[in-house]
Amino acid sequence: MSTTNVNSGSELGVTLGGWTPFTCNITKEASEVFEEIFKDFVGVSYSPVAFATQFVSGINYRFLCNAQPVYPDAVNHAAIVDIYKPIHGSAHITEIKMIKDVAYGK
Repeated sequence: MSTTNVNSGSELGVTLGGWTPFTCNITKEASEVFEEIFKDFVGVSYSPVAFATQFVSGINYRFLCNAQPVYPDAVNHAAIVDIYKPIHGSAHITEIKMIKDVAYGK
């Protein structure tokens, strides 16, 4: 009988199912997922600054973004954008949360 070692992610400092640390080096794959989601988005322009991932039955992406509403004299905000990309199928937004809401527990 043979056994197989499964990488738990501990070598990377990540618990299986846990989030990776945020990085400002946005990968090509993450950038493509982000661009696909926001290509026809209206009302607010989101620009990713950093991202983290969580490997589940697919990939959860969490992007730290600059959010710029598209109307005159609009104020920029920081936002967290969560996107889920299943193994088969299209990516979709699971949540967009403004940082001010996150910081104050709203």
